[in-house]
Amino acid sequence: MAFRSLPFCSLDDMPDLAGKTVIVRADLNVPIDDGRVTDATRLSAAVPTLATLADRGAKVLVLSHFGRPKPGDRSLSLAAIAPALSDVMGRPVGFVGECIGPEAEAAVAAMAPGSILVLENARFHAGEEGNAPDFVAALARLGDFYVNDAFSVSHRAHASTEGLAHVLPAFAGRSMQAELDALEKALGKPVKPVAAVVGGAKVSSKLDVLLHLVARVEHLMIGGAMANTFLVAKGVSVGKSLAEPGLADVALDILARAEKAGCTVHLPYEVVVAKEFATHAPHRLVNVFEVADDEMILDIGPAAVEAFADALKTCATCVWNGPMGAFEMAPFDAGTVALARVAAGLTASGQLLSVAGGGDTVAALNHAGVADDFTFVSTAGGAFLEWMEGRVLPGVAALERD
Repeated sequence: MAFRSLPFCSLDDMPDLAGKTVIVRADLNVPIDDGRVTDATRLSAAVPTLATLADRGAKVLVLSHFGRPKPGDRSLSLAAIAPALSDVMGRPVGFVGECIGPEAEAAVAAMAPGSILVLENARFHAGEEGNAPDFVAALARLGDFYVNDAFSVSHRAHASTEGLAHVLPAFAGRSMQAELDALEKALGKPVKPVAAVVGGAKVSSKLDVLLHLVARVEHLMIGGAMANTFLVAKGVSVGKSLAEPGLADVALDILARAEKAGCTVHLPYEVVVAKEFATHAPHRLVNVFEVADDEMILDIGPAAVEAFADALKTCATCVWNGPMGAFEMAPFDAGTVALARVAAGLTASGQLLSVAGGGDTVAALNHAGVADDFTFVSTAGGAFLEWMEGRVLPGVAALERD
């Protein structure tokens, strides 16, 4: 389903912006080391929206949080981010040391049409996370329109993500538009059959995700340590492997629901085991029924990758969250890399629409060298997971047309 058929307004729906002020909620919460931005991915994601608005003659205010500042602590300033954003955009970007009040209002009044100004960290004010009406009103006084271009924080009902959308004409930015379009195509109204690849450490952290998926996909492939809990539930001994045996009944319930819904759950039957959790630790390839008491499962084996791949090749859509093993350590990255490359290859050949998201997922796909080959890779963490759980995201819901 195309984004335009969703109940949101985009930048293309905005009126003449010449001389108007647009508040853009971006995600400038980027990693910094010794005052320098070490990963500008989120800054780059904001460029299409900011450039479009500035080119249309708007005064563009960039609103964001940065870290989790304690009350009274002003060390987490966005002052260091504005120059980095300027470098990424290739045009000047200003900064003002407040996001509300006389200082911010004076800075906005002095702006020329087409210019861009980063406002100070919204979380310096308690009203941001509390979504306080007076703080929302103070922010709203700065602008004529509101644009949310930060899907990654839209699972939070904060002043800058949800409150502003109710007091100013609200629109989705280019990054938000792309995200919502991809997610709609992945699980909203996908082309079937649909596969979900889910990995990571714990069933408990993705319980709602799994429950939501089994009713919506034809194939569910479970890897990583969370697969161990399902193996335990099925009576398989996993040795020293990370698992949650207390959730065995929950795992069995998920399997029962999947069967009832017509969803095939794929678990690895061949795994890579080692006696220590370390890079290049001595390891062996075994059937899941051959894991020794002093061994731990650290990856899925080639036969498991092939079985998962065979199922993936029958599907038209794939949503991916989480690695298949301890991908940070060689050689236990092999399963994740191999399956990711299969998905990327199917995408490149036009057989598969692939959408992936979550912090570890992005890192794993980058490690495999295929992040650019997926149809869409979301940089959102918590928001992506909550979307996979089927939850309503406050920042997204607030953009819906009346």
